[in-house]
Amino acid sequence: MQRGTNLGRLGGYNQAVILDTIRRAQDGVARVELVERTGLSPQTISNVVRRLVDQGLVREDRKTVSGPGKPRTVLELEVSSRFAIGIHLDPAVMTVVALNLTGQVVARARHAMPGGPEPDGTVESMAAAVNGLIEEAGLDRGRILGVGLAAPGPINMPEGMMVSPPMLPDWDRVPLREPLERLIDLPVLLDKDVTAAVVAELWAGEREAPANFVFIYLGTGLGAGVALGGEVLRGSSGNIGEIGHFPVPDEVPLCGCGRRNCVGMSLNFAGLIRQAIDAGIFPPNHDAQQLPETTAAILELTRLAEAGHPEALAILRRAARNLAFAIAQVVNVLDVDTVIFGGPMWDALAGLGLPVLREELPRDVVAREIHGLEVVGSSQGPEVGAIGGACLILDDAFSPRASGLLLGN
Repeated sequence: MQRGTNLGRLGGYNQAVILDTIRRAQDGVARVELVERTGLSPQTISNVVRRLVDQGLVREDRKTVSGPGKPRTVLELEVSSRFAIGIHLDPAVMTVVALNLTGQVVARARHAMPGGPEPDGTVESMAAAVNGLIEEAGLDRGRILGVGLAAPGPINMPEGMMVSPPMLPDWDRVPLREPLERLIDLPVLLDKDVTAAVVAELWAGEREAPANFVFIYLGTGLGAGVALGGEVLRGSSGNIGEIGHFPVPDEVPLCGCGRRNCVGMSLNFAGLIRQAIDAGIFPPNHDAQQLPETTAAILELTRLAEAGHPEALAILRRAARNLAFAIAQVVNVLDVDTVIFGGPMWDALAGLGLPVLREELPRDVVAREIHGLEVVGSSQGPEVGAIGGACLILDDAFSPRASGLLLGN
């Protein structure tokens, strides 16, 4: 919980502290409790709350009785006073969602990835998807705070562009943020999809998010997002979490880096399908050249494994063991106590993968005798990237930041 300050010229920070405290109070919070929880003076609380009520962000229309004395007026978030929109660009699909202020999804849509392997028309398609979602959901455009765009890395955050993501080789230095802003006339934030997923866990998770965790993102690619002390880590360029070249014990298909022990190749769709062909699970002429076909083949391989097919089971368990070994090294470096798995492919793999990961991961964690390691799946489902994109907007608009303490900000 952030503490406020009574210094002058810091109303923006104090407002963020109070709004964040009200947001986190599921049953509402009285003014006297705000004083206790934020450290702000009653007068500061009163001034800020009045401003929040005037802005329509907070309501105070319910009273509670707790012990002797007069009933207390409870402050609650006006959850539908503002909305945020999130877009997730995956190499196979584009997902768009709208969230209210508590991070609940109020509208969603999925579209085939525009342009396929090439970026032509992508920004126009994103703009059409956003405008279509707004219209179909009947959202007041004046209440929309902005659009958060979650994209595969690496990204150039200052320039608002994608820079040669591995699964989209023709997308070299593709500008997204500014062209999209011009087309939809709304603010746009761009971040890596794995980082956006971390923000989603902190903002919109059904359970209280742990303070120190790694989010392992499983889509058409693999990545890791990090939160330490309840704060999202991004790295010097915003490209934290590129773990695809972490080594694994087994020999895997040749990686583009020239090695045969990269965890990314251990989970590579084409490599898993080749193993399935070699094992006689799929016919030698099995056609899975494009992403939709490869995704469908992986889902079929997972279905067979869950049904007890021994060769399919062996292929996916081997991949899960390699993944566990690589993630254990991430856990050792960061000393986190929770690993959260999610992404578009996670739901299909969770039933088989989670028990293996829970068994294998702790074996290579150095601090396993000092603290436990919780291994769980995300509560956000396959839309976690898009939800995270929208949460980028909510987080930017409402979360207290230490930079707000600088005079003149």
